[in-house]
Amino acid sequence: MTELNVLFEDDYLLAIDKPSGLLVHPSPIERRAENAVALLREQRDFKAYTVHRLDRPTSGVLLFAKDPVTARAMSEQFAARQTQKTYLCVCRGHTPDEGVIDYPLKEELDKVADKLANPDQVAKDAVSAYRTLGHAELDIPSGKFLTSRYSLVEVKPETGRKHQIRRHMKHIFHPIVGDTRHGDGHHNRIFRDKYDLQRLLLMATRLEFCHPQNGEQITVVAEPGEWEQSLFACLGWQDVELTA
Repeated sequence: MTELNVLFEDDYLLAIDKPSGLLVHPSPIERRAENAVALLREQRDFKAYTVHRLDRPTSGVLLFAKDPVTARAMSEQFAARQTQKTYLCVCRGHTPDEGVIDYPLKEELDKVADKLANPDQVAKDAVSAYRTLGHAELDIPSGKFLTSRYSLVEVKPETGRKHQIRRHMKHIFHPIVGDTRHGDGHHNRIFRDKYDLQRLLLMATRLEFCHPQNGEQITVVAEPGEWEQSLFACLGWQDVELTA
C-alpha cells in the first residue's frame, strides 16, 4: 500500500503529494489499481471529496475537501480560475527564457469513460505561461544533432484543460520527457537508459488558493523527490530556485 505524504491539513481541507502513477479516484478501466481517494479512506478514515485532478503520471500537490460544502466552494474557486497552480517539467530542447502558450485545445476523450461523448466538440481556450529555469546538454546524438538538449521549465496554466501542459509543450516543439502519449520516444529512451526514468517528468509543485472558511491565502508546496533531485543534479540544476 502506498503511504500518502500529507502536505497540508485542517478541519476542512487536506493536500497530499501524489506520487506519479497513482490514480486520483477509482477507475472503471483499472478497478484494482490504487487510488488516492481509497487510500485516504483507509489511512485517514474519512471520505475525501475531489476538487481538482492530476493526470495519473503527474506527481505533486493534490487537494481534497473533507465535506460537500467545502468541496463545492473549492470547485467553484478552481472553475473561476481563482487558484494558481505551478508545475515543473523537463522538456526536449532548449526552451526560450519565457513565454505564453495561447492555443485552444479540443477535449481528449477516453475510449471507455467518454464513449458516449460527442467527438466533434469545439476547441476551448487554453493558456499556459512558462519560464525556463535551466538548460542542459548531453553528449548523446539525436537525429542530425551531435548532442541532446533539455530544459527545466516552470509552467503556470491559466486554464485547466485535460493534458494541457503536456499538449502545450508539444505544440511549441518541446515535449515533456517521459510522456508516452504526447512526447518523443527517442528522448524518453535516452532518459530511461541513462537515468532509469520510470515516470513522466511533470510535477505539480505549488498550489495557491483562498481558504473557503476564513479567507486566508494558503500556499501548498511539494518539493521534487530524492530521485528527481538527483536527476536535476546530474543535469546541473541542483542550485535552481524551484518555487520563486
